[in-house]
Amino acid sequence: MGDLFWNKVAGVLIGAVLAVMAITELGHLLVPSHGAHELTDENTSYPVDWAAIESGGGEAEPVEEGPTDYGLLLANADISNGERVARRCAACHNFEQGGANGVGPNLWGVVGADIASHAGFSYSAALQALEGEWTYEALNHFIESPASYAPGTAMSFRGLSDEAQRFDLIAYLHSLSDNPLPFPDPLPEESEMTEEVSDMAEQAGEAMGDMAEEAGERAAEMAPEGEEPAPAEDDAAAAGEEPQEGGH
Repeated sequence: MGDLFWNKVAGVLIGAVLAVMAITELGHLLVPSHGAHELTDENTSYPVDWAAIESGGGEAEPVEEGPTDYGLLLANADISNGERVARRCAACHNFEQGGANGVGPNLWGVVGADIASHAGFSYSAALQALEGEWTYEALNHFIESPASYAPGTAMSFRGLSDEAQRFDLIAYLHSLSDNPLPFPDPLPEESEMTEEVSDMAEQAGEAMGDMAEEAGERAAEMAPEGEEPAPAEDDAAAAGEEPQEGGH
């Protein structure tokens, strides 16, 4: 093959490269491109959430959760629905007074009872290691995730993630007793809490006033006869004065 052939090949390759460059430039002319800092509603072809972009991707801020209001949740719980939820546990637990233990212990009177204390049942070491009673809070956390509350428990139930179902179930367990443990009082409303804080502040102010009055009386008793103690305001002012030039 002579030089003419290779010249033709080179010409074709160069022509192809030039054609691609020309097409690219033409595309830029027809559809202008913009840097990220140049993008606006006018030069974008689809809706853009600019606020989310400016805030760094629109990451959700963590939600601050307040304390669980056991009194309110239990007072509004549905006992009949709790009984239906308890049917999931019937394969392992008995709910009748005086009923036999199954794979799990009988749950009559469990609310308020000591943990791992039902007679005749052999508890796992994980539950035996727990101290205290089956309070409403303890039952809530245990039913939510037995493995997390008592690591190593033999209970295979994975737990109830639905808070409403948990409190319905706990309200039903609460009813399984001749002497049910009273529900806790609902948490005070914000206005009530504000009033309590105001009362505490008022009481503190009165106590400080009494202390100041008592201190004044003691100072008067300790002062020499015929000389009155200087007011506290004058002492404080004197302590704050700066020495004048030429003083001792």
